[in-house]
Amino acid sequence: MTDERRKLDLVAEELERLMKDRFERPMPKRFYKNVYVEGVRAPWSIRLDRGLLKTPMRATLELPTRALADAVAEEWRRQEEVIDPFDMPLTRLSNAAIDRVRGRRRDVIGAICAYGAHDLLCYRADSPLAFVHLQRTTWDPLLAWGEKEIGGRFIVSEGVMPAEQPSETLQALANRYSVFGDFQLAALNNMATLSASAILPLAVARGRISPEEAWEAANLEEAWNIRQWGEDPEALARTARRRLEFLSAAELLDLLKRP
Repeated sequence: MTDERRKLDLVAEELERLMKDRFERPMPKRFYKNVYVEGVRAPWSIRLDRGLLKTPMRATLELPTRALADAVAEEWRRQEEVIDPFDMPLTRLSNAAIDRVRGRRRDVIGAICAYGAHDLLCYRADSPLAFVHLQRTTWDPLLAWGEKEIGGRFIVSEGVMPAEQPSETLQALANRYSVFGDFQLAALNNMATLSASAILPLAVARGRISPEEAWEAANLEEAWNIRQWGEDPEALARTARRRLEFLSAAELLDLLKRP
């Protein structure tokens, strides 16, 4: 594992820890009986009994497609005695789109492009040869696609040497992400954090690869180590949580494409 990848993994783990700590407080009891989707056209709202659903910052949760609104409503319906935020990934992402992306798009795009500056796909092992070959066959086509998609060249590094990406490439990457809406950026930012890559989320958003393929590409080293050294139950549980978050973000992207 390269030093840069190790730093990115530490950032992702810290974000996961903060999220976990935030929700390890006693969960609130379910306070409503019925959940409704309200509206005749976008934006759609969610009503819990008589009250409109709000974000943590007290903005009305307004959703751009009926498909997303139905999925968010279903998350609230399936809560039983308590409300479990970890069981509501689409709600959390929608809250983030309104509370943390709207009005801060430049910052969010910058955060995504920071992963592009040290993209996972650009850091290659120099041994063993079988793993080097696996990285090349899996990542080279995706990197080539990314370069064509944004119109910029990425520098690839082997071993522990850092790869400084051209400023023109990072600007082109930022321009490509600027076309996405607030809800898309909320999902893509999560995917970039979880994969340590700005290319993989873009490839999913553009239909180049499936979310599962992107996740597998982001976890080549973990899968390789498991084959070599066996499974670590704690690491597997952590990876499973992160995988669920990644796939939920990809699901939100899909729901935004539906009416």
